[in-house]
Amino acid sequence: MTLVTGVIGLGAMGGGIAQTLRRAGYTVRVFDVRPEAAQAFVRDGGVACASPAELAQDCDVVVSVVVNTQQTEQVLYGTDGCAAAMRPGSVFVMCSTVDPNWSIGLEKRLVDQGLLYIDAPISGGAAKAASGEMTMMTAGTPAAYAKAEPVLQAMAGKVYKLGDSAGAGSKVKIINQLLAGVHIAAAAEAMALGLREGVDPAALYEVITHSAGNSWMFENRMAHVLAADYTPLSAVDIFVKDLGLVLDMARASKFPLPLSSTA
Repeated sequence: MTLVTGVIGLGAMGGGIAQTLRRAGYTVRVFDVRPEAAQAFVRDGGVACASPAELAQDCDVVVSVVVNTQQTEQVLYGTDGCAAAMRPGSVFVMCSTVDPNWSIGLEKRLVDQGLLYIDAPISGGAAKAASGEMTMMTAGTPAAYAKAEPVLQAMAGKVYKLGDSAGAGSKVKIINQLLAGVHIAAAAEAMALGLREGVDPAALYEVITHSAGNSWMFENRMAHVLAADYTPLSAVDIFVKDLGLVLDMARASKFPLPLSSTA
């Protein structure tokens, strides 16, 4: 039996995920607060829905790709939210970067409603979401995996199982964001220092990307700088939010993060 999937949030990552699932042969129902985003997906064979509730009522697996806890709460429990419409035993896959403790609490709420939950933050950028090569950091019960794993494998090139209950996926994603934030700041400093010293920026980029000091963030972000391509691919406030989660987690653990605090 082919599972019916739903994708809520058709931004840089969610739009690519929906396309990837469609290519994998799934029936894909979509919702976005921008109706034009959902309608564009219809042209590629998807089903646009007017609300999260309408989307969820026929889905086996609902994938949420929104920005934060507030938007996820709205998707689930706001006006026409999907939680009340989901069928017992269906799975809510939460791909946002959030506070791990909030994710743990959400799992309990959904389980109390007879639903299954996978804490499944994602990484890799829009291109990898669209090609099905992104990374998923997942945690959830064996029952949730048993139902949703084919969908997860279709969505991502790497699906890491990090625990049998929510929280571990979000913790690993926050640590990833710690590194990403520090690497972006270091990459910008390195390129700026090279320019100040009169080093050819293209030559500097070529050398660094083939040397031990390279990082994915340097290679990806500095390529855009060299091309003078400042097309926005992600919102700055999302990264500010993510680094806030990094610092919150460290404060709760009484663990100092001087580099992250500076970044």
